[in-house]
Amino acid sequence: MSYSVIKQYIIVIISSGLLACAGSETARDEAAYASGPRDTDCISGGTVRDYRVLDDSNLLVTGAGRRKYHIVLSRRAYGLRSSWSIGFDSRTGMICSGFSDVVIADGSFRDNVRIARIRRLGPDDEEEILIRFGKIEPKTEQAPAPETLEGAEVEELD
Repeated sequence: MSYSVIKQYIIVIISSGLLACAGSETARDEAAYASGPRDTDCISGGTVRDYRVLDDSNLLVTGAGRRKYHIVLSRRAYGLRSSWSIGFDSRTGMICSGFSDVVIADGSFRDNVRIARIRRLGPDDEEEILIRFGKIEPKTEQAPAPETLEGAEVEELD
């Protein structure tokens, strides 16, 4: 066998292995989406209306149509809580996890932090997130006032 034929066999074997790995990763991702919350939502960059800082690595962002998104950053951004404004850096105009950054600029200080996850929140999810990060107190139902019963007297025994 010549050197070029052996080289082609090696390339085919390596390519087959890589293709098999890529296929199993896709199947695993699809199973994760079916069983858990979606973490791959994107936001159109021009539709971001408001944001709320939950902690040094979590944001609650409001997009078009008052849709809420939970953004998790890849690391802590220490100037996030004290910054007056933030921005989003994306090459495509879509803010997506893994490809977009949150930009924190405060005077001469500038920090870009990669977005690790974005998840669109349902109607009940926003309140749950705010409770989890201590931004609101959970609603507790007040017990009804005790009723006074007439004729229920206490009798002392000797």
